[in-house]
Amino acid sequence: MAPTAVPVSGTQLNSPAPKGKEALANGSNTAQLDASKIIYKFTTNLRAVPDEATANTSDETICTDHMITAVWRASTGWEAPELKPYGPLSIMPTASVLNYATECFEGMKAYRGDDGKLRLFRPNLNCERLNVSASRISLPTFDAAEMEKLIVTLLSVDGPRWLPKDRAGGFLYIRPILIGTQARIGVHAPKEALFYIMAGFIPRLDSYPGGMRLHTSPDDLVRAWVGGYGYAKIGANYGPSMIAKQGPHMQGFHEILWLYGDKGECTEAGASNFFVVWKRKDGKTELITAPLDDKLILSGVTRRSCLEFVRQKLIGDIEVTERKFTIGELFEAQAEGRILESFATGTGFFICPISQIRHRGQDIMIPIDPELQAGEITHKIKTVLGDILYGRANHSWGVVIPEKE
Repeated sequence: MAPTAVPVSGTQLNSPAPKGKEALANGSNTAQLDASKIIYKFTTNLRAVPDEATANTSDETICTDHMITAVWRASTGWEAPELKPYGPLSIMPTASVLNYATECFEGMKAYRGDDGKLRLFRPNLNCERLNVSASRISLPTFDAAEMEKLIVTLLSVDGPRWLPKDRAGGFLYIRPILIGTQARIGVHAPKEALFYIMAGFIPRLDSYPGGMRLHTSPDDLVRAWVGGYGYAKIGANYGPSMIAKQGPHMQGFHEILWLYGDKGECTEAGASNFFVVWKRKDGKTELITAPLDDKLILSGVTRRSCLEFVRQKLIGDIEVTERKFTIGELFEAQAEGRILESFATGTGFFICPISQIRHRGQDIMIPIDPELQAGEITHKIKTVLGDILYGRANHSWGVVIPEKE
């Protein structure tokens, strides 16, 4: 039996999409992305759903039965989106994305709550951030609310079967991607693009035994730079960084702590935001992380949520600071016994405690409570946000997906 979609109207199978109003999009009088125009092409070959362990031992990411696609052309705007069977894409060898890396993406999760409901965590922020990335890489933008509706549509169709209610505590990873597809060699903004959304399984990364261990980046490598595109979620931020994790120096370590500039500013842990909790020299407890104002790091949704929670709920107990800080400051704080805890945040890692940083052969050891498997502040933040993700606490950040019973 074919799945049934819930949230938005649309057209079944191969019927033509209904005509809607034209609207301004990307500076011209062209069609905007409109989730209500979606065309449904359900698969006739539902695949077996693997358990989480089996899915995550595969050499490829196992995705759900369907994906959503939408084509954009500079001359006409966005065509009607389609929900179709998951499968290969067809693009020309001369496509802009293959020759000039014109692509950006997002990462988010859908969580099956203890109450049986399926939730997204602050999806509007991911949708808004994709527009920021698209602008940076000369790709079309769209109404972020329409993107969110399309994500909800995909989950309403595939969520009940691929993450059923008896898998409370599980999640699916959602990957929206926008790529330039114009088949023309030449360094210019593409006039054609493809937006697509898929969902699948990825491993849990938020709990390394004994904490995450970081090794600082080599002197001859940087992940991002001021004036670049570190704030945008594009492939060019990730592919070139992989080489830093290769070699014998990474034996026993999980991720790179990326340093920037002559003073060694601490920026990101792998592809995640980096936090330290320490005692300042004036005796106050401080949560510190790199700032966003120079556009060097990504504005993480989990990062933002951690900062907002601490500012709202732990006021008076801990101060929040977003500023540049260096590896030298961490060594000084360690020597003076002021480092209390550290953690990394992101969609993949969620909130992951950090226990060690190695820099040029010297180690900074960071305390972790053996019972909590985290520092006290880290554990408190992770518990509160985790309760929102899995429906143990009612909060506006947890967006419930309507599902067909």
